[in-house]
Amino acid sequence: MNFFSKAAEIFTNPNYLQSVIEGLKTTVIISLGAMVLGLALGTIVAIVTIAKKNRWLILPKAICKAYITIVRGTPMALQLFIMNYVIFAIRGFPMALIAIIAFGVNSGAYVSENIRAGILSVDIGQTEAGRALGLSNGATMISIVIPQAIKNVIPAIGNELIALIKETSIVSMISIYDLTAAAKIIGSGNNMASYIVPMTVVALFYLAIVYLLTFCIKMIERRLRAGDKR
Repeated sequence: MNFFSKAAEIFTNPNYLQSVIEGLKTTVIISLGAMVLGLALGTIVAIVTIAKKNRWLILPKAICKAYITIVRGTPMALQLFIMNYVIFAIRGFPMALIAIIAFGVNSGAYVSENIRAGILSVDIGQTEAGRALGLSNGATMISIVIPQAIKNVIPAIGNELIALIKETSIVSMISIYDLTAAAKIIGSGNNMASYIVPMTVVALFYLAIVYLLTFCIKMIERRLRAGDKR
């Protein structure tokens, strides 16, 4: 059976097609959930790490710095195993939720550094202008500094989100049925050649997801640039 006939079989065989659709659904759910968690966590950590010295923030700052160092310094696969077999080793705990938390926590460390760099890149005069208008430090940060910082870091955050989607392909290591797991099951046979077609088909699905995300990020960048020209 040649490559194209095998590929056609995947899309016409109800069992194969259902396997791919189920795997795609899991991949999308985990990716979107981890993106939201990573962006929220990364923003909070970035704000804490750059906040002015305050005795109430000594411990939170230390925790955030330790979190960034540990997460960025250890493999994603190891973090996923620890989340699954140690932290959330609870009978009946949703596997997809474990993956979302693991990837969200990992992504948050990288996003926080991107956002921190973006905030620091905003001219100090913007903060001084906000304070001169009577805004508090928090209001100045939220209303003036962060919106400008987001514009600066969208490309970097976009790259992190793209990497996140591709990294989710390892969730099959903890027995989660995603796109990669679907390809393994469809291609299970007596020789390595049987895996080529399903793996290629699944790779095209990943490529489509990444292309769609890239397109959305570019559209956001264009809208923001258009807003700057007004």
